[in-house]
Amino acid sequence: MTMNVLQTKLQIKKARRELVNKRLSFIESPLRCLIRRFGFLRGMAIGDNVKSWDVLSTINFLDSHINKQESVLDIGCYASEVLVALHKLGYSSLTGADLNPNLKKMPYQDFINYEITDFMHTKFHDASFQAITSISVIEHGFDSLSLLKEMSRLLRPGGYFIASFDYWPEKIDTTGVNYFGMDWRILSKNEVVDFVAEAAKYSLSPVGEMMYEGKDKPIECGGRKYTFAWLVLRKST
Repeated sequence: MTMNVLQTKLQIKKARRELVNKRLSFIESPLRCLIRRFGFLRGMAIGDNVKSWDVLSTINFLDSHINKQESVLDIGCYASEVLVALHKLGYSSLTGADLNPNLKKMPYQDFINYEITDFMHTKFHDASFQAITSISVIEHGFDSLSLLKEMSRLLRPGGYFIASFDYWPEKIDTTGVNYFGMDWRILSKNEVVDFVAEAAKYSLSPVGEMMYEGKDKPIECGGRKYTFAWLVLRKST
């Protein structure tokens, strides 16, 4: 499946259970959350339960398609479970990019290269990565051309761009709603179709079935109800 759509809340719960069973879940227990609230824990909290489905989809895809010695970049990586889970799985060439200055508080600093940078304008060399991941990032300050140009530049031939994003088949207006100092977009089916068409200009294309339909709206934020979509694009060889 090149594009999949989260259909129900039950899928989120099942995905979290699978992450726990695989020992790849880094969300803290309620007790640790309480202790952290009172300032008795060092470090930072990692993960977001609502992202369980797309995090698991991404990790499973990489585990079945990418050699553990290949380079992986996670953009918008602050507080994301993706890199720490990949590290635990034995991936040895991991990089995270984010503008948040607290990025240096992320775990495994000795093993994961964290760079404070705008992921649409990085200083990484051409063809640096075999895979680039993005969990609920691209819908904030959405700039498809800059994003696709940079992802294509950074990917090696045959490499993968794997992204999840806020989605609903019909357009949901988010005018005036901002997060992280940027505008927010819930991508529609038509916008995804346009995005994939633009991606082809940068040698990025889907390699399997594209699912666009949504059953329920299990996600609620900013006064809107919607779901998540998960998309894989492959750079031509």
